[in-house]
Amino acid sequence: MKDNRSLLLVLLVLTFLLTLLTIFVVAEGGVPSVSARSSVLFEPITNTFVFENNANERRPMASTTKIMTALLAIENCNLDDRVTIPKEATGIEGSSIYLKVGDVISIRDLIYSVLLQSANDAATALAIEISGDEKSFADLMNARAKAIGLNDTCFENPHGLDSQNHYTTAHDLALLASEALKNNTFKEICSTKKYTFSISDSQRTIFNHNKLLKLFDGATGVKTGYTDKSGRCLVSSALRNGITLICVTLNAPDDWNDHSKLLEAGYDEFECVAISEIAPIEFRIPVENGTEGFIVASVNYSDLLIPHLKSDAPLHAEVNIKQTVTAPVKKDDIVGTVSIYCGDKFITEYNVTATNSINANKHKIKFSDFFKITFME
Repeated sequence: MKDNRSLLLVLLVLTFLLTLLTIFVVAEGGVPSVSARSSVLFEPITNTFVFENNANERRPMASTTKIMTALLAIENCNLDDRVTIPKEATGIEGSSIYLKVGDVISIRDLIYSVLLQSANDAATALAIEISGDEKSFADLMNARAKAIGLNDTCFENPHGLDSQNHYTTAHDLALLASEALKNNTFKEICSTKKYTFSISDSQRTIFNHNKLLKLFDGATGVKTGYTDKSGRCLVSSALRNGITLICVTLNAPDDWNDHSKLLEAGYDEFECVAISEIAPIEFRIPVENGTEGFIVASVNYSDLLIPHLKSDAPLHAEVNIKQTVTAPVKKDDIVGTVSIYCGDKFITEYNVTATNSINANKHKIKFSDFFKITFME
């Protein structure tokens, strides 16, 4: 009897260890252990996937769907417009703000409800307002996905409730989040922790479901998700020392810790390089037939720092500037480019523009014209 108990104990321990092995995945290249079935860590400026595991495996995405829903609403609507809620947008299962037929609410408040409260009824209301019905809105979602380059994503609804052909990948979600975060309105909303608004005459306060905004130093977004089929899904973003990182996990039982570990590991891998350290800022270019002999041109670096993986080849710049320009030259005229590379990989490009205007010299005669006037007439 005692031997049977010992054997049973050993079997239980083995079963527990096997369960851990199936839950926690260690990817190649020193990627931290995570619970997620699929995961990526992405740096959007240099378009670098720092860590990835099963990144192109198609999976249900749950409410991370609403990243696309919110982005389309911001791009296609006047956020201050108020809409009347139709019957089709009420009684949607799952998370909601309990909209009723005839409620009046602004587009802005619906978007906040979608991104913070993950409200399925608010997502449906936006879809109907923009496209007339969910199917037509899904067509719009898929068209936008194609434009972004999401090759393994298909939308069938605006909220992410389970549907047979509603899927994405960790890779695609990282690209979608990167596109959405280029929009300042989206960026502001998804980073908001608490929001108060009104529906008809009733005031509501909602809180962001994304706990990472409180758990991780520098967290800025983006969206949570969960259904029985998808498991826990999370898309997060963070900003530290001028570097934005985007993390995605799909079917991750321990997603908060997964993201904290991946983001921390990512920041350990990066350094920031000032563009001014590798590329010239100002140029003097000769001007033909101008009131001045030279024009000063400069590079308008919108990103003062470029993220750089410490393990990568050094960053370097390639300059392509006009040897001369002919007056008149207007301020902000483009006179060249500075391209940034990491080894052979193109990173980004900046325009070189004139810092001031130079008029043509109407009284200046070219030598060829002088010769004609003097000796040929």
